[in-house]
Amino acid sequence: MSRRASTLGGSVPSSRGTEAAMVDIVSRHLAAEPGSSLQLQGGDMTRDLYRWTAERPGRRRSHSFGGSRAPSVHSMGARDMRAPNGFRRSYMMERGGVLTGSFMEFLSLYGHFAGEDLSEDEDDALADAAVLFEEEEVLLRGRRGDYGTGSGDGGGASVFRTVLLLLKSFVGTGVLFLPKGFHNGGWLFSTVALVFCGAASCFCFMLLIAAKEQEGVGGYGDLGRRVCGVAMQQTVLASIVLSQLGFAAVYAVFTATNLQAVCSTLFGWHASTGVYVAAQAAVYLPLALTRKITKLSATALLADLFILLGLVYVYYFSAAQVVQHGAATDSMLAFNPSSWTVFLGTAIFTYEGVGLLIPIQESMRSPEKFRSCLLWVMVAVTMVFISCGMLCYAAFGAKVETVILLNFPQDSVPGTGVQLLYAAAILLSTPLQLFPAIRILENGVITTSRSGKYSTKVKWIKNWFRALIVVLMLTLAAFGSNDLDKFVSLIGSFACIPLIYIYPPLLHYVVFRGTGTVSQGALALDLAVMAFGIGIMGYTTAQTVVQWYG
Repeated sequence: MSRRASTLGGSVPSSRGTEAAMVDIVSRHLAAEPGSSLQLQGGDMTRDLYRWTAERPGRRRSHSFGGSRAPSVHSMGARDMRAPNGFRRSYMMERGGVLTGSFMEFLSLYGHFAGEDLSEDEDDALADAAVLFEEEEVLLRGRRGDYGTGSGDGGGASVFRTVLLLLKSFVGTGVLFLPKGFHNGGWLFSTVALVFCGAASCFCFMLLIAAKEQEGVGGYGDLGRRVCGVAMQQTVLASIVLSQLGFAAVYAVFTATNLQAVCSTLFGWHASTGVYVAAQAAVYLPLALTRKITKLSATALLADLFILLGLVYVYYFSAAQVVQHGAATDSMLAFNPSSWTVFLGTAIFTYEGVGLLIPIQESMRSPEKFRSCLLWVMVAVTMVFISCGMLCYAAFGAKVETVILLNFPQDSVPGTGVQLLYAAAILLSTPLQLFPAIRILENGVITTSRSGKYSTKVKWIKNWFRALIVVLMLTLAAFGSNDLDKFVSLIGSFACIPLIYIYPPLLHYVVFRGTGTVSQGALALDLAVMAFGIGIMGYTTAQTVVQWYG
């Protein structure tokens, strides 16, 4: 151990940011109790480590991307290369574009959801933790020395990869709620509302990215803290937690509904939806204890494959239904005055990819091209949403179910198979939705500096806390299982609107007010969008609750 300590003491990279990061990593694996380190077990062997960390200024660990900048590959001299894992860091920095080159690396974006650093590197060994820190900081951010220059010689995601990542972020389970949503709002109103929500969401996403770039921070929460103080940061993080718990709860109800239909058809079981919601704890509890998000890669990959197959079948069967039986025009409404507010929440819920925008933009080789990528992706996903909603509504009319899969023949092998595959897909992908909420809550509630790897007590505190979050999510799901379409609308209205339509224009207004770089008209538009968001949030939430319990 003393040999390891002397190596650290003599070979720490000269970069102040890298040295501070190394101090932070080493400190998390040392005892936090006050007193002389010599009094600890093996204190004589670890004395050099304690002395080394005491002599160097540590950095306050942030749960968002901090200000430390990884050195570019050009700044790594002989001393840097001799540091622990120096050759590996140099190699990874040379590769640069690896982050988004595969599906597993796409999962890393969830480890930096909304720009927040949610990785749990304190549960790794010291050497692994150093590598993880360097790879996350360097790979996710790109080469910071070249960031934003668009020079093209740095690493990072290409435009094509960025488009694929954005498509993965926006196209999910929410599209299957749109056919019922078209019935709630009416086909004409729903089409116009989706176009409007898509345009407004894209505009607010642009405001968020512009404010982030202006302030030079890497996280949604960090931006709120920099601009409006700690209270704003906590508000943003609370909204992220609420939205992710809401998404996970909706997915749990969706899975339960499909499993209920499949089990009723195949086995004649007629248990309530709540039973199937509770049964999912057998899957969610062990997966929630996962410390490394990449360990969810196999389940998430299967989930994406099943979702793709399910969407193809939805389009195929609905189109065949229209061709064979014609559109159900006699029961289709252009505008539904009794439940149009429910659709607004559903539409906003569908655009659920806001949390991955910042890490995707940070990972680009040419970040200045992100806005055009986002614009075209928003156009594409809006067309997918409208076509799916309109086609399925035309196929089944007023008989359309909240989950469109329930309209398919229950006694056919393809229909039952798709329901089962989709249920499995959502069952496997829900832990990915829970991961950001679990890590944010864990970071905020469990403040000990001790690592769970070296403290059984800390590890079990975290395990029980994660289990409690899963139980909370399933309780929320059971609460919303009696009326899924209104539950989806409520989550969209109350949890998603602030993240999309309220916080971005507010932060953009505060950041650019008085700078002279943005016109007064643009600032007035910020205030108008924010007021619209507050108004529509209050109105749609209240109307959904009234219709649910009225």
